[in-house]
Amino acid sequence: MFSQLFPLNSLWPAALGLLAALWLAPGAQAQPAVPGAPDYLDATQRWLDHAVANVRPAGAAPLRMEVAVGALSPRLQLGACAKVEPYIPVGMRLWGKTRLGLRCLDGPSKWNVFLPVTIKAYGAAWVIKGQVAAGAVLTQDDAIEAEVDWAEEASPIVANPAQWIGQVAARNLSSGQALRQALLKPAQVFQAGSQVRVLAQGVGFQVSSSGQALSAGVVGQSARVRMDNGRVMTGIVLDERTVRLEI
Repeated sequence: MFSQLFPLNSLWPAALGLLAALWLAPGAQAQPAVPGAPDYLDATQRWLDHAVANVRPAGAAPLRMEVAVGALSPRLQLGACAKVEPYIPVGMRLWGKTRLGLRCLDGPSKWNVFLPVTIKAYGAAWVIKGQVAAGAVLTQDDAIEAEVDWAEEASPIVANPAQWIGQVAARNLSSGQALRQALLKPAQVFQAGSQVRVLAQGVGFQVSSSGQALSAGVVGQSARVRMDNGRVMTGIVLDERTVRLEI
């Protein structure tokens, strides 16, 4: 029903080719690259709309995409250019507040500018419906479904309830906040000194024994355990009473 954030990277090569074709179309090529020129804005808007319209995460409902193209600074004085190449600047992606690079390859003077772009991606997510204190363990009753902008923040949405129920709030959470990875952390399920079950797994076998935890246990993280024979081992915490060793 839900999906994780889709970064759009796979669409960049085709999308850049489309934008290049729009820039070099008859009529557009002959006009100077002037900030705010209608052909420039139309071409850029069409490319971005095309790039995000085809985003359909596999097995999930599509996000409703909205694209807004900003404007170049009116203080820029760009010369005429017969060939303008668009590109994605290093470290940028087509998600949230970002930038599109434009550089002149064929003109009296070479120039390189950055165009501000905002991409929004609306879809269903889980949002806090009250106040949750930092350190509290989240339950099904702490959140409700609502439409949010997945691209509003860099941290990915946690769309599957199984991935956030039982997690701990990393800080105070307020009503309306969408559940994202940065807001959650795994819960501690046992303390040092607890008796735990130790699973030793290898190719074609699994052995279960008991031991004493020498460190606190957090699901998905490592913990040290003293076995009955006195040997100290390190494994991954599976649940509130189980540590798995890899042999």
